[in-house]
Amino acid sequence: MTKPRIVSFLPAATEMVYALGAGDQLVGISHECDFPPEAKGKPVVVQPALDLQSMTLREIDVAVAEQIRSGASLYTVDKDLLCALKPDLILTQNLCQVCAPSGNDLASALKLLHPTPEILWMSPHSLDGIFENIRELGHALGLDSAAGACVEDGRRRLAQVADRSAQASTRPRVFCMEWADPVYCAGHWVPEMVNLAGGRDELAHRGTDSVRMAWAEVIEWAPEVLVFAPCGFNLEKALEQVSYLEKQPGWSELPAVRNHRAYVVDANSYFARPGPRVVDGVELLAHLIHPDLFTWTGPADAFQAISTSNADPTRTTMKTCPECGQTFECSSGGCWCTDMPHLPRGTLPPSDCLCPQCLANAVKLNATLQ
Repeated sequence: MTKPRIVSFLPAATEMVYALGAGDQLVGISHECDFPPEAKGKPVVVQPALDLQSMTLREIDVAVAEQIRSGASLYTVDKDLLCALKPDLILTQNLCQVCAPSGNDLASALKLLHPTPEILWMSPHSLDGIFENIRELGHALGLDSAAGACVEDGRRRLAQVADRSAQASTRPRVFCMEWADPVYCAGHWVPEMVNLAGGRDELAHRGTDSVRMAWAEVIEWAPEVLVFAPCGFNLEKALEQVSYLEKQPGWSELPAVRNHRAYVVDANSYFARPGPRVVDGVELLAHLIHPDLFTWTGPADAFQAISTSNADPTRTTMKTCPECGQTFECSSGGCWCTDMPHLPRGTLPPSDCLCPQCLANAVKLNATLQ
């Protein structure tokens, strides 16, 4: 049997090809196919139609929306190169027009290819869908056994994370942010990843597109762990966007920021691409959400905590003590109560912080009851 020649329009599909041991059959890729490193040496068939390098996040969001609204493509396919490569199998998707060429982009190119290659569409909305795509690719390549082993290993690792995270005493409030300006929540398989890792992201849209949302919703959710995973960015590029977060009103008062649990991650590698490495992404999330239960043994550039050193410790908020009714100053980024002993859940009134004197009295009372 002749091994099919593969062209991948999709970075996640390229990763699958190599995971199944078929990298030698890959003859063409997209400009974003950068993993594993040896894939970058393949001929590039797909290029972006827009130059986004000098744009701000909001300018990118507007330009992409206008391109899609006008019916124009976000990508250009090198039709001459595609014809010269003579693929037997093309890997593409219809999930997201932003992520890779979709149906309309491919239709005109196919008219030039003779014989017409097989098209494998990969448009998963869940982790199960990703695993199914791996099996479908394995079947198309005659590598069913390798695909089955890849899927079973992934499921085994996910089950291990789920079993251990179930032992945690709490499931923290998590917010996975897929864009900073405007703010986008997480969608598709990412909420499922958070759940397996032992967190709760009630702002996310499981199994469907991520959407724009008001920053006020984030403030109201008050995430205890915040994961900034901008779609299409590696860690280095994502870190350049942190200033957008720090400008948001109330940023420094979020529990995740106050407690140094806001992180930037390599979204390209572990979250945005529906390929084998989403399993690594679940393991990374488990470490960020429950560091007492999980260690991270992956690459050091997978994530970085957002520094709070630039927070203004002199900013204060006036609050009313629910115990005595007096107003008092609460410093953002340097609260006086940080160094006091923690009280058990249910000890404090739910409406607001206690003033210094009432909190001190509550701490003393709790000590006498133990």
